Amino acid sequence: MLGLELVVVLGVAVLLCGVLSKRLRVSQPVLQLAVGVVLGFVPALRAVQFPPDVVLLLFLPALLYWESLNTSLRAIRRSLRGIVLVSTLLVIATAGAVAAVAHALGLMWGPAWVLGAAVAPTDATALAVVERLLPHRNLTILKAESLVNDGTALVVYGVAAGVTVGDIHLSVATVSGRVLLAYLGGAAAGALVAWLSILLLRRLTDPLLVNVLALLAPFAAYLIAESVEASGVLAVVVAGLAVSQASPRLVAAASRSQGYALWALATYLLNGTLFVLVGLELQSAVRGLTSTALASALITVLAVSVTLVVVRIAFLFLSAYAIRAIDRRPEQLLRRVSDRSRIVAGLSGFRGAVSLAVALSVPATLDSGAPFPDRDTIVFVTTGVIVLTLVAQGMVLPAVVRWAQLPPDTTVDSERRLAEIAATREALAALDGLATTIGAEVETADRLREEYEQHLRVLTAIPALDDDPDDQVAADSAEVLRRHRRATELRLALLARKRATVIRLRDENTIDDTVLRQIQARLDHEETRLTRVDKTE
Repeated sequence: MLGLELVVVLGVAVLLCGVLSKRLRVSQPVLQLAVGVVLGFVPALRAVQFPPDVVLLLFLPALLYWESLNTSLRAIRRSLRGIVLVSTLLVIATAGAVAAVAHALGLMWGPAWVLGAAVAPTDATALAVVERLLPHRNLTILKAESLVNDGTALVVYGVAAGVTVGDIHLSVATVSGRVLLAYLGGAAAGALVAWLSILLLRRLTDPLLVNVLALLAPFAAYLIAESVEASGVLAVVVAGLAVSQASPRLVAAASRSQGYALWALATYLLNGTLFVLVGLELQSAVRGLTSTALASALITVLAVSVTLVVVRIAFLFLSAYAIRAIDRRPEQLLRRVSDRSRIVAGLSGFRGAVSLAVALSVPATLDSGAPFPDRDTIVFVTTGVIVLTLVAQGMVLPAVVRWAQLPPDTTVDSERRLAEIAATREALAALDGLATTIGAEVETADRLREEYEQHLRVLTAIPALDDDPDDQVAADSAEVLRRHRRATELRLALLARKRATVIRLRDENTIDDTVLRQIQARLDHEETRLTRVDKTE
């Protein structure tokens, strides 16, 4: 019965934190952690603890796959060298620095390296804290880094945990072999799952089956990679990036709309649940620490948090100036960013779900049967570091972003408008031919032409309003936009009247609930289309 009660409690906690976050203007992960800690005082919930492997397998694949599907592959290619450096060398340097600090503060080397591996990777989902603060290009690079660096961190974690438990004998050959297997095996597993997914997408038409496949793909990629001791994280990322390039041609609109809603809900619940569960785990970790150990752990939290920021900023500066000294090509000059921008990137290294999952996946015992040394300390410090980065860096970063005066990035808006204008013009050019082929009436073609021409006028009015120095052109553009918005408001008002009418007919038993739902679905689709278009224009 505890399982059902736990599901309800976690759902209520995630819902409550979502409501309070908007009212209190506090980050949801921080509230979720706090609620988890409070729930830890409930005796029946104190014993809740997922098996270590389940934490990684249940949470990470879905979260990483969704982020991979929504990451720009073009942006990754443009900044590939920098992303590779921060996803490999920076992760290893961070894990080593944290391990040295933790060892100096009393942890043995094995647990210290486990802690370093847990907090080394930045988290893509935690970047929601700063999503509205950063230009699109900066945010895309941070997300790409967060997707790739998990694989490096988990390799470091696997070696450190294996050596501590007694499964692995440390040597250069062993470490090199595991790194190669992790990356090559993970990439191969991801490519295999992506190939199979694309093959099936060519044959599936049912939206439900298409989205069942989408849910299955990340877990299959992770499982195949882990079964050969390769990087499941890298497999999921490779599969997601590959599918994201092919799916626009293969997935129908109905499947895509259903999938967006499904993934948005699933990842939101998974993220929220994970943070609440770590709050519960924190209670257990604190109870396992003596007062002296707790004080030492708090000091370690502060020291590790400072180490993460210092190492990250130092690496970003050193790597940038090293590249400048080595690469003198003219195109390299175009990639340079300001020192202030690097400070912003250094403070944007938030820790989140991946660090939590790694900390919670630490084995409870060694091969000898003895408890894993300092496991409670690892969980406590990891949780403390996440809270401190989300709260402290989240509070400081807005001021730093204003100080940095980052240039605005309007690339996405400009390219979206360019694509919509080109698509609308080509559709208008093909309209007469398509109408003849289909056999559509002249009146129908004329009505569609007028709608498309109006849409094109609205699209071209936006840049004219912003960029054209001619006052008359700007005034005409503003009038076009005003008319369009009034027309949208009228359409929305008419949809509301239609919705009220069908609800009244249902209440009067004139129509069945099934008819109501069918009509509402069409009205909802039209309303969503109108409101989405209005927000983007």
